[in-house]
Amino acid sequence: MNKALRIAFVSCTALFGLVTRTPAAEPPTYALILINQQAVFFNQMRSGAEDEAKKLGAKLVVFNANDASSTQVNAIDDYTQQKVDGIAIDAIDVNAVRGALRNASAAGIPVVGIDAVLPPGPQKAQVGVDNIVGAKQMAAYFLDYVSKNLHGTAHVGIVGALSSVIQNTRQKGFTDALTVNSKVTIAGVVDGQNTQDVALSAAENLLTANPDLDAIYATGEPAMLGAIAAVQAQGRAGKVKVIGWDLAPEVIRGIERGVVLGVVQQDPAAMGRAAIAALNDAHTSKPVQSVIATPLTIVTKANVGAYRSQFAAAK
Repeated sequence: MNKALRIAFVSCTALFGLVTRTPAAEPPTYALILINQQAVFFNQMRSGAEDEAKKLGAKLVVFNANDASSTQVNAIDDYTQQKVDGIAIDAIDVNAVRGALRNASAAGIPVVGIDAVLPPGPQKAQVGVDNIVGAKQMAAYFLDYVSKNLHGTAHVGIVGALSSVIQNTRQKGFTDALTVNSKVTIAGVVDGQNTQDVALSAAENLLTANPDLDAIYATGEPAMLGAIAAVQAQGRAGKVKVIGWDLAPEVIRGIERGVVLGVVQQDPAAMGRAAIAALNDAHTSKPVQSVIATPLTIVTKANVGAYRSQFAAAK
């Protein structure tokens, strides 16, 4: 083969290699369906999910349901039609989304439950804390406070979110655990609807109706914020202690001022990271642990300092 032919042959071979090279695979797309994006909790969950997706080279789409269960169902249906590569959901009503999640799984889309515990179904994993355990730990902490500071007697009000299965679980776990002391009674339960303004109004009504109230148990961040604001607005911070779930900047300030006695704190960022990691494992046919536990801690004045930096930017 002469020099000219060799050059032509090499050039053609190189060109053929460029033309036939396998194109880079598209990165997977995972969907995260949240309850809302008003609460710090869900924004931290989203941030953790975004960090994990970036680490994996995946695309993450985030849906804000604005506290509407029917909107979550529609989002699952839409993502199923779009053929995303995985869906992680923190469900408002775990039973309402069952059919849509079954359809997604039947279409070959892995599903992971996050925070709210899904009933038995097609999900590959469940990520989060045991809410009954957390509620019982808070009840035990409160009962110890009552024994040492209130002569073993207390009247407790509850600001819940009655449409939320997970917050109803926290309510039941707490009230069940209080029954060991018959002198600790539930004065009333009001529905904060997982919205801060509604929770504020509900907590004010609870306080007005119960002038002898000793504490308010709040089942989520909006309820905590509403209860703190109501107690302070009515000038009862020296009498009524707030306990419940989920830190936020104002909750930390409430602990420092003595308005908030204690809070069950989860790790929503870890939940977000774990959910996306589980979806990626399922998408790539790797083994997935069916239950992925994330930590919880009772935060009080004694240990709140460790959490200030996490919430400084949200002040």
